[in-house]
Amino acid sequence: MDDLPTDDRKSVRPFFSPFLAKLRRLVFFGSVVLVNLIACYWLYDLFTRLGMHRAHVLLLAVFFILNGLLVLGSFHAIFGAWDILWGKKQAVRITKLAEKAGDGPLAKRYVVVMPVYNEDCNRFCARIEAIYRSIEATGHIESFDFFILSDTRDLDLWVLEETAWTNLCRKLNAFGRIYYRRRKKNSNRKAGNIGDFVRTWGGGYEAMVVLDADSLMDGGDILKMTRVMEAYPNLGILQTPPKLIRGSSVFTRLQQFAMRLYGPLFIRGLNWWQLGGGSYWGHNALIRVKPFSEFCELPDLPGREPFGGKILSHDFVEAALMVSQGWEVWLAWDIEGTYEEAPPTLIDHLKRDRRWCQGNLQHLWLIFARKLPLTVRAHLFMGIMAYLGSPLWFLFLILGTWVAWDREASGLSNLPYDGTLVDRYLHIDGVTQSLILTGFIFSLLFLPKILAMIGSILNPRVRRSFGGFFPLVTGVFMETILSMLLAPAVMVAHTLMVSSIVLGYAVGWGGQNREADGTAWSEALSVHAVPTILGIAWAVLAWNISPTFAAWMSPILLGLILCIPVSVWTSRARYGKALAKSKILAIPEELNPPEVMKLADLATASIDPALDATQQGRHGVIAAVVDPYVNGVHVSLLEPAELNETEEALIERCLTLGPGAMSKDEMIELMYLAPGMLALHRAVWLRPAEGIHSTWTQAVESYRRRIDTGSLDDIT
Repeated sequence: MDDLPTDDRKSVRPFFSPFLAKLRRLVFFGSVVLVNLIACYWLYDLFTRLGMHRAHVLLLAVFFILNGLLVLGSFHAIFGAWDILWGKKQAVRITKLAEKAGDGPLAKRYVVVMPVYNEDCNRFCARIEAIYRSIEATGHIESFDFFILSDTRDLDLWVLEETAWTNLCRKLNAFGRIYYRRRKKNSNRKAGNIGDFVRTWGGGYEAMVVLDADSLMDGGDILKMTRVMEAYPNLGILQTPPKLIRGSSVFTRLQQFAMRLYGPLFIRGLNWWQLGGGSYWGHNALIRVKPFSEFCELPDLPGREPFGGKILSHDFVEAALMVSQGWEVWLAWDIEGTYEEAPPTLIDHLKRDRRWCQGNLQHLWLIFARKLPLTVRAHLFMGIMAYLGSPLWFLFLILGTWVAWDREASGLSNLPYDGTLVDRYLHIDGVTQSLILTGFIFSLLFLPKILAMIGSILNPRVRRSFGGFFPLVTGVFMETILSMLLAPAVMVAHTLMVSSIVLGYAVGWGGQNREADGTAWSEALSVHAVPTILGIAWAVLAWNISPTFAAWMSPILLGLILCIPVSVWTSRARYGKALAKSKILAIPEELNPPEVMKLADLATASIDPALDATQQGRHGVIAAVVDPYVNGVHVSLLEPAELNETEEALIERCLTLGPGAMSKDEMIELMYLAPGMLALHRAVWLRPAEGIHSTWTQAVESYRRRIDTGSLDDIT
């Protein structure tokens, strides 16, 4: 494909007809607004019948927003179902375009980048190995490079990453194809990490596959995406919909089952209206490097964190900048081989949400910015409301309780006013009217699940992929019940998050827990104490208002009161494994793992006893000083330098007092000094034991014992 200058590129005809795109967006959002207005009027009419309360105006306003979000979500599933049934000819885009592009060699070079931050290096190297082997199997590995972009702050993990990368390259014969880079300063977090790569090395590549540390992608699908990128010069970002995999706890199994079963409907519905104006989700996407470099430099927001400063959720903004400059962002909904992992427990999920919440609320600065296309504003709005929806829901429940309390406390019976439009033209009573509204809301809530379940049952191949009829239906039933129990705790947690951010408390940048050891009862008690107490108090209040009102509120109140045991139970891997044996909450990738997952399961190239920094007594930093192989790898990755007197004094202090006496900044400074690390290595082996700290002598002795006991084969 010709490398078109920017001005010429803009003359290329858009892939999706602008008229068709506008028509679809008008139909979709027009339907959402119309249905929401009808529902709001229906509720207003009901309030009029019952007699207006001073809280009803605010209730109506909150209902307008909440019901609008509910309609928006459900209509994605409805339009998705419509597209699956009737839009086959228009829908299969990426795979068809890739076929049309042929099977010849790629014309450009591509790179797979994986930013990491305090991760398990053997696990993320296994994913890189699987992707590498998967691309290699296509016969096009010569067109790809890989970069591990480390922002790791843990010094021991830094050394482990270096040895894992070296072993990986040795086993795959991939020196010069898989690179490792660690930033000295992790400014601007992941966005800064990717930005640093683009500025330093990006010019050598047409596009980059951006992954997370838990990402896994099939090499054949990556090849298809690069062919489409070459074939269509207006395409800036090609985002895939990653599937959740490897869930062992009940909580992650719930998430991956829901996403796998219901997700395709929402993805197809989203793709139906966004077309070339899609969004970027931060990973498992192919990004054209040149426009990303030219247009996606993120500005600092006015003010300080949490609302100002560096943009946390960079991905939506980068896609917005790309679309606003005329580049197209597609959702590659038909790319199947794209995966990620989820936090194992509700508490880990909420910790991650805290960061996402602040990042999305920062987008309030951008949603009303000038010259942004409608699709960009829609994506920003949906991201913001994913978190603002919870405090609004909480407010709606409080207002509803207030109205119920006032009505009960007044001691007056309802005096229906039967002169409203609904009564006049439909001739139904107030009770029927309220039941219809309730039924409508429940239909919106459960319609996506029902549509997805029916579609899967009617398709034998899909039904079998989820374990069959009974596991599938049982899974939907269990997921529905547990999601209802978990939702109130999430509502309270999100409300507290939004409140703390509004009060000015910013979030830090922590690593993610990807293991499923379960939540301790003490941790669950401390995290969920507030919603539990709130639920008990609210239940007493609701019962005092009336048993009928308490019954209406019971789904919410039960979720709050039971959130501690539910959080603990769903975090347990042993219960998740028990469900897996019965194929309950099973997904196709669990019952029939794809090839790239099998490759990742078998991948051990990063593990080699000949180059190992994990041994007790000489782990991480200690190994980088004592072990000749680990020291050699570490020093080879540093810039040459000469020592000054201050640095020599620093080395001497580390030798005599041990690494435990050094500050972290001093150890970082030392570890970046190539001659300093060599000097340390020589000294710990050559100096008498009396002249150096016991940490070094014990590590050297540990190494000697392995030689003396004849286990030299393990280290050579």
